[in-house]
Amino acid sequence: MKKILGTAIISMLSFCALAQNEISYSVSFPNAIHHEAQISMQIPNVPAGPLTIRMSRSSPGRYATHEFGKNVYNFKAFDASGKELPLKQPAGDIYEIPTHSNSIKITYTLFGNWIDGTYAGFDETHAHMNIPATFAFPVGMDKRARLVKFNYAEKQNWKVATQLKPMGNDTYYAPNLQYFMDSPTEIANYKTASWKVKNPDGKIQTIHIISHSNDTQKTIDNYADMLKKMVDEHLAVWGEFPAYDYGNYYFLEDVYPENAGDGMEHRNSTSIVQRTPKIDGYESQLLGTFSHEYFHSWNVERLRPKTLEPFNFEHSNISDELWLAEGFTQYYGSLLLTRAGLKTVENATQTFNGLINSVLTSPGAKNFSPIQASRYAVFADAGVAIDQTNKGNIFTSYYTYGAATALALDLKLRVDFNLTLDDYMRALWKAYGKPEIAYTVPDLEKTLAVLTKNPAFAKDFFKRYIYGTEKNDYAKLLLSAGFILRKVSPNQAFTGLSRVNFDTGKAVLPQTIQGTPAYIAGLDVDDVILTFDHLEIKDQAGLTKITESHKPGDVVLVSYLHRGEQKSTNLTFMENPTLEIVPIEKTGGALTKEMQAFRDKWLNSQVKIK
Repeated sequence: MKKILGTAIISMLSFCALAQNEISYSVSFPNAIHHEAQISMQIPNVPAGPLTIRMSRSSPGRYATHEFGKNVYNFKAFDASGKELPLKQPAGDIYEIPTHSNSIKITYTLFGNWIDGTYAGFDETHAHMNIPATFAFPVGMDKRARLVKFNYAEKQNWKVATQLKPMGNDTYYAPNLQYFMDSPTEIANYKTASWKVKNPDGKIQTIHIISHSNDTQKTIDNYADMLKKMVDEHLAVWGEFPAYDYGNYYFLEDVYPENAGDGMEHRNSTSIVQRTPKIDGYESQLLGTFSHEYFHSWNVERLRPKTLEPFNFEHSNISDELWLAEGFTQYYGSLLLTRAGLKTVENATQTFNGLINSVLTSPGAKNFSPIQASRYAVFADAGVAIDQTNKGNIFTSYYTYGAATALALDLKLRVDFNLTLDDYMRALWKAYGKPEIAYTVPDLEKTLAVLTKNPAFAKDFFKRYIYGTEKNDYAKLLLSAGFILRKVSPNQAFTGLSRVNFDTGKAVLPQTIQGTPAYIAGLDVDDVILTFDHLEIKDQAGLTKITESHKPGDVVLVSYLHRGEQKSTNLTFMENPTLEIVPIEKTGGALTKEMQAFRDKWLNSQVKIK
């Protein structure tokens, strides 16, 4: 009894100490119509010496840096008596307070008018907040808990939706900076639907769809029914739900045509921003983002690369593993909608077709590995630059590269080991995801070796297709499921000029892609075509018509302007490299029983009927 009492006293003292150290925010929206929020931050028990306050330059779910500090102004600091303190600003997003008392209050105005998963947006209809874009934080106090109070009494029918823990009186709690920054928040007159899910251990949790959209409650309820089917297929892959903090998972959806659009995963929620007028009538085209982001509640949020731990808010984390973290998620995002009956098998093959074309025909995949593609995310993931890059020739998205790798590994496991990619994901979940042990690329290889009981296979696969740039034999792999991979237009001439800009009345070239006839001929971005095969080019249809009149190997003269200087070059047509996936039964071939069974086991529902 004495021991229990002593433990209780220690716990109570610890809680009191924690409460005394909580960093408290208050947010109000008196000028929301002009996209402003007023934010204050109270910091108790400030250590002696200069204090640094900063805005984040990165955000959970994003891999490039962002300048959140540009939207902060009227930044001021006060001591406990309300006296304004002198400030220094050594960088655009950093403020220093050289001298101060034990308690400091910070106030500032934030402008936000970009509705996506990365930034913040305020208007008369809602407050849409990605936390790193919204809240400044004191450097060196990451372990301190956070409290935030939202003040919006004057906003009719607004309600708060967030994975933060509700404490009552519109106040919410985060145990530390990492969790706080990972908790997007929507305050609006939204509609919601919820349902219970049960884990194999009997634990009941709740999944919520929060929709700020111009839809009826019936539409939201019907959409929730579709999401239930999707969620069931996700569960079938992993075998169990994650243990969502506080027992809830939230789809925070904002739908409006002028939105920037996005999907951003978080630990117990996802921010989904759609650009359609509403949900009703657009359900099928919106589901992909939901499926992708929900898969992340396992893959990335708990099955997490070591390179993302801890998340750095001062600059971007570079990662070797995004081909699996994002790419495998991309593969499953589409696949599981097909398994749920929300997309057709034809939809799935169209998606697979795009993945295969990307990795087999793009110079980025030809010359760079999935790991190298992952590293480029610090520049490619919504990173902003005004100078032109050579991205089209050196980068294939880790989303598509990784998804194509997942497709190949899934088929290889089915063909050679009577296993599936689902088995691999469950093995990774058991070893690293559920215990939340951050993994490395060698850990991924080791798990594949243990699963297949074939270390030589795992070593070879990673050497050739993960560390290296070799490509899988997709034609052979797909044939097991009764699909033919073939050229879309055999013997058809190809130039590589498919997106010429005619808006100015001139044929202005985009970046030309390495290996295409246009690139080999020396044509480059911003060159202006004057004549093609001695004919003036006025639109894309005219260029296509000339191309279709030739065969691979034919040579034509191209006259063009390069920085105002007229030049000419010879362009040699090559065969169109574009591929397509076609069911074997539509090519005149025979779909065997074995092929049909393989296809069904791969693409049909994996949910066990109770």
